[in-house]
Amino acid sequence: MDEDKTPDQASLFPKSTGDKLREAREALGLTLADIASRTRVPMRHLEAIENGDYGSLPSPTYTIGFAKTYARAVGLDEKAIAAEVRNNPQLPLAPVTDYEAYQPSDGKRVPSFGLAAIAGLIAGLVLIAAILWYGTNLFRGSEEPVAPPVENTIAAAPEATPTPVSGGQVALTATDSVWLKVYDATGKTLFEKTMAAGERYDVPQDANGPMINIGRPDKIQVTVNGSAVAPLGDGKVAIKDVPISAAALQARGSAPTPAATPTSAPTPVATATPKTTKVPPAFQPVVTPTPDADATPAPATTPAP
Repeated sequence: MDEDKTPDQASLFPKSTGDKLREAREALGLTLADIASRTRVPMRHLEAIENGDYGSLPSPTYTIGFAKTYARAVGLDEKAIAAEVRNNPQLPLAPVTDYEAYQPSDGKRVPSFGLAAIAGLIAGLVLIAAILWYGTNLFRGSEEPVAPPVENTIAAAPEATPTPVSGGQVALTATDSVWLKVYDATGKTLFEKTMAAGERYDVPQDANGPMINIGRPDKIQVTVNGSAVAPLGDGKVAIKDVPISAAALQARGSAPTPAATPTSAPTPVATATPKTTKVPPAFQPVVTPTPDADATPAPATTPAP
């Protein structure tokens, strides 16, 4: 029986650290520009890490730090990636600074006796001055400190301490089946799922700059402390890297209130005109004129013979 076995191809040609990062990035459908935007690492440094060109990076410390950040953004083990980069023979060694040892026995480095005597004299004078200043009234006079007069004032009421305003609870409620992803400013994924209608996700209040990536923003209802805010989008285009912290959402304003339907004015009720009844002259009351006291009486008329 032949004991020779074909070695595993993976052990003969192991993947480099850059290949692992590139494959993880491509599996997520991300570009180097997306990684640079999430991690704030310049894209030329990310390209150098993928290509294993560590010599073009600023220093080994920066190289390891950039690789860890890249790994965290694509969901790989950042400690394992950092160890691979640190043990890579192509990683330049950090410059070593040579420090010159100080030899006290060197006569050129020992201060002269005159300089040491002057320094000791100055230190003694400073000590004596401090004793005289704090221990006696030689320089400050002998006057006793006068207590300030006590004013007969009414104590003011203590000022109310303002209550800190909480950032607010942000809630995302799906109105239809929709996929979304919530992540913080460092690219760390907080929530990623296809939500069903009626399903709700509460964004952690201590999240560092939470943002959202969603293809149909019109299928999600956003509230802050139970109050609806303006929609994130109309659903015609997908949105990405949109802040969803309580402060950012409150700055967008509240959700528009539907316009009230105008009601028709009430129709006035016609008032019936009272019917006038005609009274015959014979039954009408006789009105006797009241004589005017200031009127001059008419002269009497003499009847004609």
